[in-house]
Amino acid sequence: MIVWLNGTHGAGKTTTAALLQPLIPDSRILDAEKVGETLMDIQPGLPWLDNFQHWPPWRPLVVETARRVLDYTGGTLVMPMTVLVEEYWREISTGLAGYGVPVRHFVLHADRETLRGRIEGDQVLGPSPFRMEYLDPYAEAARTWLHADAEVVDTTRLTPAEAAAWIAKAVNT
Repeated sequence: MIVWLNGTHGAGKTTTAALLQPLIPDSRILDAEKVGETLMDIQPGLPWLDNFQHWPPWRPLVVETARRVLDYTGGTLVMPMTVLVEEYWREISTGLAGYGVPVRHFVLHADRETLRGRIEGDQVLGPSPFRMEYLDPYAEAARTWLHADAEVVDTTRLTPAEAAAWIAKAVNT
């Protein structure tokens, strides 16, 4: 199974994934961003499209990487990754379903003011204009398809540990 943690920057995906993994027996974290980083390292570089998710190879490579890791290890993959383009999510989720891989899709949500504060106050990455640029696309995705497609966990007033415990309970029951 895959437990996909979606949501925009500042929602708590990476932190929650690290806390969630020990709560789900036989689980591992697979960050699909690493697939994008691999594509970014190709020399000479691929045509720049402002986000590696727009490169057509990224989505099927995420599917193949996840399914092959699951074939090798079994268990559960916890995958923290923002996907705000519905077509891209459909490509990934349909690809995984085609291999018989069940996906529990969670969206870590927080209100705009909370997200902005988390991004501006990030002690590891620092304030990031790149991350801020995704607040509007997230709001649009949430309004149009994302929240209807996933189990929404409002992290506005939850700690990452509380969010992880909530998701673990949902997955383990």
